[in-house]
Amino acid sequence: MPMEVTWWGHATCTVEDSGVRVLTDPLFVNRLAHLRRRRGAVPPAEAAVADAVLVSHLHADHLHLPSLALLAPGTRLIVPRGAPRSVPGLRRLAGLHVTEVRPGDEVVVGELRVRAVPALHDGRRLPLGPHRSPALGYVIEGDAQTYFAGDTGLFDGMADAVGAIDVALLPVGGWGPFLGHGHLDADRAARALAALAPRAAVPVHYGTYWPIGMDAVRPHEFHSPGDEFARKAARLAPRVAVHRLGHGESVRPEVGR
Repeated sequence: MPMEVTWWGHATCTVEDSGVRVLTDPLFVNRLAHLRRRRGAVPPAEAAVADAVLVSHLHADHLHLPSLALLAPGTRLIVPRGAPRSVPGLRRLAGLHVTEVRPGDEVVVGELRVRAVPALHDGRRLPLGPHRSPALGYVIEGDAQTYFAGDTGLFDGMADAVGAIDVALLPVGGWGPFLGHGHLDADRAARALAALAPRAAVPVHYGTYWPIGMDAVRPHEFHSPGDEFARKAARLAPRVAVHRLGHGESVRPEVGR
């Protein structure tokens, strides 16, 4: 079966490769604190079916305990090193096999190898968590090399740290009208794409959640990042096929070598 990517919204994707199903940063709710899901239905139950789940960092919209509780017993959960100490609720998720990693670590899942890579982002459990755990990206190595960036800014040596890849799942926005340090907007994501030089890219982490009561505040920051990324990528990385997915849509990128 060809490698396939499904985007469920925000940073939640399913990557199927070599008969193995990997889920990223699952967030399966209509509302999280002050955020409300504005596009796309909450993913169906089958979205929580995975052989392995990757958590990029400890922010509640990426490490969401109620969503992780939907995983079947026996699922491998890969988290930044120190996460169970910072988020004690992880230790109460019965039946999950938790593996802690830091940049450079590798985990074998069936026919895949998952490699943790650095990210430029505040990876603490906010609002008061200590700096115990790194923010991470992951490279899923199977028939294709798929980079899930998590939440990150553009940093020196990014392409070297990630290595050669076929597909990049890149954040291009956020959940508020302003993006601070340690994030990619559409422009920075396009520049990252040019440096990474994959065969294909899927923009994520935009157009799903938006703060309650902020519908009229710079709404283009919610609606436009995917299209803006595609436009900028066409100029800066014209050889990369950009697949702008709707919520719940899938793509099978061409990744043949």
